[in-house]
Amino acid sequence: MLPWWIALQFLSSLPVRLKRIPTAAENGRSLLFYPAVGVLFATLLAVLDRGLAGAPALLHGALLLAAWVALTGGLHLDGFADTADAWVGGYGDRRRTLAIMKDPRSGPMAVVALIVLLLLKFTALVTIAPAGHAWLWVPVLARAALLALFLTTPYVRPGGLGETLATHVPRSAGWWVVGACLLAGFMALGAVMLIGIATFVGLRWWLMRRLGGTTGDTAGALVECLEVVLLVGLAA
Repeated sequence: MLPWWIALQFLSSLPVRLKRIPTAAENGRSLLFYPAVGVLFATLLAVLDRGLAGAPALLHGALLLAAWVALTGGLHLDGFADTADAWVGGYGDRRRTLAIMKDPRSGPMAVVALIVLLLLKFTALVTIAPAGHAWLWVPVLARAALLALFLTTPYVRPGGLGETLATHVPRSAGWWVVGACLLAGFMALGAVMLIGIATFVGLRWWLMRRLGGTTGDTAGALVECLEVVLLVGLAA
């Protein structure tokens, strides 16, 4: 079960400590458990959602969003902000884009992009959270998309955890997990899944065109973009 704990430690802010340093193969297998981390997030958010029943809609949405961000520790938001900065400041140049992405400072574009993203998520949650529970599939499907990304896309930064994940992910088992998540997503979200798939394909094409692959930051940006697209799709 070490790969599960690796995934939970990496993707969440929950206090998880590993008893030993994982092997490269164990890090690769941890990708198979990314959707399961999304299931845990969905379960915790469902408990909070139930506890907020009867609360004012705006407060309900704000607390759900705050809990969602807290569970992830802002990991993917950080990647989204770095990617937004690099995509604008890189002027289409691969080397410049990758260099800006490594800069820990946030520029105006990162701030604006984060505000817009969180505003869209908040508004969507205010709209759909009181009406049903289909939205709870969103954190699961977004993390399944991370697995799909590493199965299909080269990792462009040599060294580090990302390259280990991309190299050692069990490909056959990975596709079974992705397929199961896609089936569950279509059953839960219906046609909104088509929007999510189109978003994944479009973002991956954009990454390949600009960078020739993905990085940790762009993977985080993919998660955030898919989450907001699916939430807005459900709200609309």
